[in-house]
Amino acid sequence: MSQTVLSSATKEVVIGFGRPFVMIGERINPTGRQLLAEEMKNGDFSRVEADALAQVSAGAQMLDVNAGIPLADEPALLAQAIQLVQSVTDVPISIDSSIIEALEAGLNVYQGKALVNSVTGEDEVMERVLPLVAKHGAGVVAISNDETGISEDPDVRFAVAKKIVDRAADHGIPKDDVVVDPLVMPIGAVGQAGQQAFRLIHRLREELQVNTTCGASNVSFGLPNRHVVTGTFLAMAVGAGMTSAIMNPLHAEVLSAVKAADVLAGTDVNCAAWIAANRDPNAAEGARGGREGRRRRRPQ
Repeated sequence: MSQTVLSSATKEVVIGFGRPFVMIGERINPTGRQLLAEEMKNGDFSRVEADALAQVSAGAQMLDVNAGIPLADEPALLAQAIQLVQSVTDVPISIDSSIIEALEAGLNVYQGKALVNSVTGEDEVMERVLPLVAKHGAGVVAISNDETGISEDPDVRFAVAKKIVDRAADHGIPKDDVVVDPLVMPIGAVGQAGQQAFRLIHRLREELQVNTTCGASNVSFGLPNRHVVTGTFLAMAVGAGMTSAIMNPLHAEVLSAVKAADVLAGTDVNCAAWIAANRDPNAAEGARGGREGRRRRRPQ
């Protein structure tokens, strides 16, 4: 069974079948966050630090770090952000960029075994990204689209994923180090998006035997009460075989759904993590009081 081992300088995380779901915190990303983008561009990384600490505190086992800001020096900003995050947390990082120079800058300063996010199925992209992944001994997110775009046919997306896995092997990258993103479309725009994703995740697990991830919040884009939709999607995706996701662990609905999915999938042994997260701190005291109240009175 596939085991994707990633690490920081001091901590190892395994994405794998039969293991608890790995939450990759998504918030260190300036896309759609104008204030964060301006701060990072001006050399202010205080919000990056705060977001890193908050996500790890909430339960994220990894963090995705992105510095894609228009007209900014993305390689320099990404390297600086990675160094900062590694100085304040011990979790592994997903280095997130579509710019090869930024990926290289991030990998050059990274301590441990990173996850590179990402490579797509275009031949040119694979031949630029995969040698870099191999050189640094990293893992890589394989996004299942190519020159033709994103197909609504799960079988086409499966074929693209297989192409990337095979090409990675040509570069000496084992399939255990390839985590496939099946691409989750907004359910409000593509009514079959959930069913397409579940079908593809199941095939990727059973036939290609690779780990999977996704940008989980995409599925609920544009919908009201969207965090419930995202959380429910993730729970169902776990049932289909998904092993990780880039997500926001600060939303209680999403976090609870993932932890409950681990319980029901049998990866939270004895429900220990669920009990620890949800135990009523006053329950023990109340239980003792109840037992005392039920004691028999001694005969007079």
